Amino acid sequence: MAEGPDPFWWRDGEHSGPRRVEGGIQIRNTRGKVSRTWWSGRFLAVVESLGVGGRLSRGRSYARAGQIVSLDVDAGGALARVQGSRPQPYRARIGVPAYGKAEWTQVLDALAADASYAAALLAGEMPRGIEDVFDRAGLSLFPATARDLVMDCSCPDHAVPCKHLAAVFYVLAERFDDDPFQILALRGRDRETLLEDLRARRGAPAAPRGVPLTELLDSWFVAGPGLGTPIAGPRIPSDALLDQVPEFPVAVRGAPVTELLRPAYQALAGPDAG
Repeated sequence: MAEGPDPFWWRDGEHSGPRRVEGGIQIRNTRGKVSRTWWSGRFLAVVESLGVGGRLSRGRSYARAGQIVSLDVDAGGALARVQGSRPQPYRARIGVPAYGKAEWTQVLDALAADASYAAALLAGEMPRGIEDVFDRAGLSLFPATARDLVMDCSCPDHAVPCKHLAAVFYVLAERFDDDPFQILALRGRDRETLLEDLRARRGAPAAPRGVPLTELLDSWFVAGPGLGTPIAGPRIPSDALLDQVPEFPVAVRGAPVTELLRPAYQALAGPDAG
């Protein structure tokens, strides 16, 4: 069933339509589903569960039209300016609790203990089981209910979420598609700090900033703890393989084929080979 008109249009004075924004932030998906990844879909499920009348559809329209003038994401929330029909953009804020050092220590220890989590994060992906890691620590990665969110907007509409807040949710979801670390940043850990903490816990030094990759080729791999020092084995002669080859039934000018090949094997191995 199609959603009807917003019954509270008169409260925010936008019955005449919003003012157009040049260069505003807009989502790429002009129709249908907004999210492209499971993590942004999970985030959007929260706002869609809070839908009020036509506000969600109007919020998507705002996001698709580029009505968001600016959007900043930091620990504890996102702050946006959204252009409506009035001259000054509205200030819309979405807040979530940011976790402290003790909470993040539990999460990072668990993530570092499983190589698959670290590998996915280093590859720019959000691991499928990361919600379970937060759950075991008594925490939540994604807001679960409206009580996990603080939402306010300077517009006259008293409903929460209003269409301006809904537009911010949709733009946030697309940002999360492109960079899942922004979800973790909301909870208090930016990308660089998180990855450095993971490397430190797994015993791999972080790459020095500004050093060309060609200068790191000799040290890109660092053995983990417990591997010990490699034990050098006896040097095997380069032509030892020929001694394992069955005797050929034919000879070349009276000489066995293996003996004809032996100088070539020794030459290929270099002058230091036995």
